[in-house]
Amino acid sequence: MTKRQLIDEITATYKKHGWNLKSVMLCPDTAAELSAEIDRVFEGIERAESDVDALWFMRPSHGGAQAWELRLIAETPYALFERIESDVPEETRSEVLEGMEQRLRQYVLPKSA
Repeated sequence: MTKRQLIDEITATYKKHGWNLKSVMLCPDTAAELSAEIDRVFEGIERAESDVDALWFMRPSHGGAQAWELRLIAETPYALFERIESDVPEETRSEVLEGMEQRLRQYVLPKSA
């Protein structure tokens, strides 16, 4: 399955369950693979160069909180989830989301010797 097919499949599944795609992290090779259609595939979606391919999804949660999920773009499903309360300062929210990215990297990238 191509990266484009994976992205389409993952996005459709999340959308079916009420999640909104908020941003995407792409390795340079993946961005190059999608280059002809990247603007159409991710129209209006924030993109960031990364060392892992992943999609950021968000949906409202109970009590005004937000549910965030960071989904690896891979055939084997792997995702990290956090629920962030509505009264959390933006700085704290950013730290939580950055921590999720670091945990994903630890899972995906080879350990250095």
